[in-house]
Amino acid sequence: MSGKYIVVFKDHVSQSEIDKYVNEVKANGGNVGQRYDSVLKGFSAQIPESYLQRLQSFQGSVIDYIEPDSIVTTQ
Repeated sequence: MSGKYIVVFKDHVSQSEIDKYVNEVKANGGNVGQRYDSVLKGFSAQIPESYLQRLQSFQGSVIDYIEPDSIVTTQ
């Protein structure tokens, strides 16, 4: 089962490194949606659980955080 997530990288990570992770997500059965490069560095994607665990292992070094993608509303 795949879930939708936002993956945010640390400021020092290059665009080519981010591209590598985008390609790995795709190669492992995921789908990349939006790419972010102005306010933050990262992407949104549907990521299979099996590969999500691998991505989570990079938190702290190159990945700042991974969070579920959801709709945010204000009242």
